[in-house]
Amino acid sequence: MSLVKDADLELTADRRPLASLYSRNVRAVIVRGLVATKTSNAAIMISGFVEPVLYLLSMGIGLGALIGTVQGPGGTEISYAAYIAPALLTVSAMNGALYDSTMNVFFKMNYAKLYQNMLYTSLGPLDVALGEIFLALLRGFLYATGFTIVMAAMGLVTTWWALLMVPASVLIAFGFASIGMGITSYIRTFQQLDWVTFIMLPMFLFSATFYPLTVYPEPIQWVIQALPLWHGVELLRQLSVGAFGYMTVVHVLYYVVMVAVGMVLTTRRLRALFLR
Repeated sequence: MSLVKDADLELTADRRPLASLYSRNVRAVIVRGLVATKTSNAAIMISGFVEPVLYLLSMGIGLGALIGTVQGPGGTEISYAAYIAPALLTVSAMNGALYDSTMNVFFKMNYAKLYQNMLYTSLGPLDVALGEIFLALLRGFLYATGFTIVMAAMGLVTTWWALLMVPASVLIAFGFASIGMGITSYIRTFQQLDWVTFIMLPMFLFSATFYPLTVYPEPIQWVIQALPLWHGVELLRQLSVGAFGYMTVVHVLYYVVMVAVGMVLTTRRLRALFLR
């Protein structure tokens, strides 16, 4: 009777949704990542936070003294530093998420063979994907919280709505991390990772980070508005001054779809690579 009961329990477990992909043990992946970060990647994490702060100090204060005020979301007149600060926060969330989900993942996948070893255990590809992406989100959360505190200290936070920039930054990081990990699964050499930088740099320069989108010809505006970073920049700018509209919902939905596509892509690729 005991053997029959155990077999029934095992059969029931196998019938649960996503049983072959998800063992409900994401915690093991997260704990392993936190230990590795503490021992070897702490300096890299700190540098990722300092970079946007330096941009804010040099561009926002230095160049801002010459520019004065600019028109923000909803026609609000704000200082140039307050204009670029949400954009730099978006860039920080993107950079942190993509670093964790591309370079780190590439090394773990192709050299350390970490994911193969994980999937030899009871872990499923969805456990691995969620664990790695959570680590990228944690980094994005820390960056967003620290940068928002810097903004408040500089007097650039004028409404309580600005606190929503922190969870919004996590959503942005989630979108980039999920897509980044899926794309990395197709990369075979370190040189191919340069394509990630090749795509990130134009987005950083042209996604209305330092000046309004209206400075471009209309066809170029359409291209920029299709890029994910522009949606993140506009979303955080609106939250920073509490100016909302239907486009706020559009920006959020853009990242929700991005997350869904990235998670499906990443899970399928891990399964195809390591569970064939």
